[in-house]
Amino acid sequence: MTNTTDAPDDAPRCSYCGEAFPTERLRALHRGLEHYESLDEGERAAFEDAYHSESEDLRSFRLRALAALVALYFGFLMTYAVVAV
Repeated sequence: MTNTTDAPDDAPRCSYCGEAFPTERLRALHRGLEHYESLDEGERAAFEDAYHSESEDLRSFRLRALAALVALYFGFLMTYAVVAV
């Protein structure tokens, strides 16, 4: 198997397939998505925590991206209104 991540040699590895991950959070997400049936209760809890944390981060990013797009839109609109007059 080839390592396609940019993880260092001492990075956390999946105990099921051996793939390396840069962070524990990414390893927990991988385990939950790829090996859920093989996980014990502690590993499932770690996956659920990582999943909820990732969901919150994505929601925050989406809101910030929407705010930036709205600000950009109104910035262009106001610029057009000033230049076109």
